Amino acid sequence: MSPEELARIIDHTLLKPEATPAQIEQLCVEAVQYRFYAVCVNPCWVTTAAAALRGHAPRVCSVVGFPLGANRSDLKAAEADAAVHDGASEIDMVLNLGHLCGGDFRAVEDDIRAVRRALPSSIVLKVIVEAAALPEVLKREAAQLAVVAGADFVKTSTGFHPAGGATVADVALLREVVGERAQVKASGGIRTLAAAREMLAAGAHRLGLSASVAIMEELLGGHSPAASGWPSP
Repeated sequence: MSPEELARIIDHTLLKPEATPAQIEQLCVEAVQYRFYAVCVNPCWVTTAAAALRGHAPRVCSVVGFPLGANRSDLKAAEADAAVHDGASEIDMVLNLGHLCGGDFRAVEDDIRAVRRALPSSIVLKVIVEAAALPEVLKREAAQLAVVAGADFVKTSTGFHPAGGATVADVALLREVVGERAQVKASGGIRTLAAAREMLAAGAHRLGLSASVAIMEELLGGHSPAASGWPSP
């Protein structure tokens, strides 16, 4: 995979609660410099990121019900609507893990569907299943429910759960379940080029990375895009 091809499937991510305006703006500078597909930020930073990226290719992605998934469905829907109004073109929502683990699958589906209905059809919806926290049977159920409810992607992890982040096995399982009906985003703990390649080989279509720049520089032999001969973005 070329640097350009890898960059086009990266959501350059900064979701730490202590992130500052300057750090969000730097995230956007890096997204333009490395030509990442999108930046992924908390809702309060969508307007900042949208302004910083105006006129540039990277998109703005925001999270909903993050990181627990335990918000009321109407509040998740309102949060998603507000993020789109502020400039987001992709939404990563956390499904309701309590309902999932409690066996109330209709409530899980209705929760996802409430967010999908709040969004224009052009807005990409990714559903975070927090796979590391689930037994296999619930990973499969979560992915199936997400697709039925209208998700464009299923996503492995928030990156904040103590159970861990993305694994090759979980990416492969999610890809098996969704098939061609949806895509898979691997996120959480992917910090090296080798790990990124393993996720892609397992079936991931998109990578959510906070170590994006380090991984790209590893691919570029320690150089920046400009030093590697990329034309200016």
